[in-house]
Amino acid sequence: MSILNEISQNLQIGKAKVVKELVQKALDEGYKPQEILNEGLLPGMAVIGEKFKNDEIYVPEVMIAARAMNMGTELLKPLLASSGVKAAGKVVIGTVAGDLHDIGKNLVKMMMEGRGLEVVDLGVDVSAGRFVETAINENARIIACSTLLTTTMAEMENVVKAAEEAGIRNKISIMIGGAPVTQNFCETISADFYTADAASAADVAAKICENP
Repeated sequence: MSILNEISQNLQIGKAKVVKELVQKALDEGYKPQEILNEGLLPGMAVIGEKFKNDEIYVPEVMIAARAMNMGTELLKPLLASSGVKAAGKVVIGTVAGDLHDIGKNLVKMMMEGRGLEVVDLGVDVSAGRFVETAINENARIIACSTLLTTTMAEMENVVKAAEEAGIRNKISIMIGGAPVTQNFCETISADFYTADAASAADVAAKICENP
């Protein structure tokens, strides 16, 4: 088994320390950082995403795998930055104003990072203005809004309106998700994409960033 396959396999079972050691070993053996990311870490996370989507694994396993992924990417990030390699795209994510839930949002963030995207996490209780301001400042391609409460769903429409008022609506895709959210609601507020789970959200985000 090649060392890149070993990295992928150990990531999938959440062996964070082993993943970090293998990434360092691969670097020492002359593998390029981009190669380790694209052929070791990202394929491992892609398997996790697919299994999660198919209900073969659950949130705890995803969290453990994501931690292993982060241990590996910590070593690679400075090397990728210094060699001028950019992330596949940039996403601004957060839970909308009035809602303090973050488990779903964190899961989406992990899955998106597992697809090679750079994610700017604004946390919870995020105003429409802050979503838009950050998207402009960070030159992001996507705003991703999460909510768990029916009472704060209307905040998602405020994000769409704020993007329109700021003149960036045609440059940015707005993704929404969370337990009470539906495709019908997405269409009603003129958001761009709704996905039912974190892995699907990452798939959609990756596709958007492939076609800027």
